[in-house]
Amino acid sequence: MTVLLPAGIAGCATVAASSANLGPGFDSLGLALALYDEISVETTSGATTVDVEGEGQGQVPAGFDNLVAVAVRRGLEVAGVQAEGLKINCRNAIPHSRGLGSSAAAVVGGLAAANALVSQTDLPQLSRERLIQVSGEFEGHPDNAAAAVLGGAVVSWTEEAEARAVPGYFAAPLRLHPDIRLFPCIPEVRSSTAETRVLLPAQVSHQAARFNVSRAALLVLALTERPDLLMAATEDVLHQPQRAPAMPASARYLQLLRRNGVAAVLSGAGPSVLALTNGADLPAEVVEFADEHGFTATEVAVGDPVCWRSDVIVGPQENRR
Repeated sequence: MTVLLPAGIAGCATVAASSANLGPGFDSLGLALALYDEISVETTSGATTVDVEGEGQGQVPAGFDNLVAVAVRRGLEVAGVQAEGLKINCRNAIPHSRGLGSSAAAVVGGLAAANALVSQTDLPQLSRERLIQVSGEFEGHPDNAAAAVLGGAVVSWTEEAEARAVPGYFAAPLRLHPDIRLFPCIPEVRSSTAETRVLLPAQVSHQAARFNVSRAALLVLALTERPDLLMAATEDVLHQPQRAPAMPASARYLQLLRRNGVAAVLSGAGPSVLALTNGADLPAEVVEFADEHGFTATEVAVGDPVCWRSDVIVGPQENRR
């Protein structure tokens, strides 16, 4: 039996950006970054509306088919709850279409906001394991979503459906080495994951697969215990070279960073580049390139796990604390 929430129940969620793949860990490794979207939701007796401030303002749907709204409804459905209408406010800091997990953040944030509503009933909230499963169903792989749910670095995997109606999506956290510093380099141009994924071949050679398996295994070690191995560990032959023609400035920047001894990777499907250093600043040459070619290269901390609560609404500008 589904519980209908009364109007006036409110909650909010905060969710981090994420960088997937990290070079060789295609659709498997992810890392949360301390850029956050804030989502508030209130049940209403009317239509669903979505107000967006910051990234995506005036560019994403403002009603029922907004991705956050879809995720909130899905979270309520899984929990056995529904609402007649929703008033959603999104205050976004995660850049859209830059390879920083904005879609995953919208899904995870929406599910977490649903948890905030469910917490005010007698029904159980979705566990973090369930959040990974449900959010993974949206994109078909859980790398970005798992990082947004768990925070920090994660390794994720998919188990094909057998008795289940859908595949199983899972993830486990990695303890990121404290010396690793993160520099997302974000360009002004945008890119679509769907458009760049079609550039990838349907099949790869055993040699290429063997290379990436070894580097992905090495990357887990580099991220957790041996950051001195980051350069070798972030090498990739399965997706970054294939995507390079679609984002030439990012490809050039990636090469420049690596020539200067910085372990840099394409962030997700790009066009952002993520630089990881073993305690060092970015070299002056790559900082100058960023300034000259429209990249914002700023150090960020590791992102926190998604959080939700039922006592605060993130509203219009004049209502912020």
